[in-house]
Amino acid sequence: MLQPGKPKTRRKYDADFKSEVVKMLASGQTATYISKALGVSENLIYRWKSQNLGVKKVSNEQSELVLENQQLKDRVRQLETEREILKKALSIFSRQT
Repeated sequence: MLQPGKPKTRRKYDADFKSEVVKMLASGQTATYISKALGVSENLIYRWKSQNLGVKKVSNEQSELVLENQQLKDRVRQLETEREILKKALSIFSRQT
């Protein structure tokens, strides 16, 4: 129990530790086992898991958007080149008549 006059201190965990705990959970170990082995509450483990998956989801969506953006830029560049070629062709054909 807590002694009067002594506040309960919170333990702080670095990002590497949290990441390792989430990897342990993903590898098939139960949150109960990890909790007992490392002295971390199960709720905290599940919170880290949800935060970690959220980051991966955003990162995944972001990488898809970056890829799509690059593809669209390439397409715009191609269309601009085609337009310039057609302008020159029109200029040449209009001079011949």
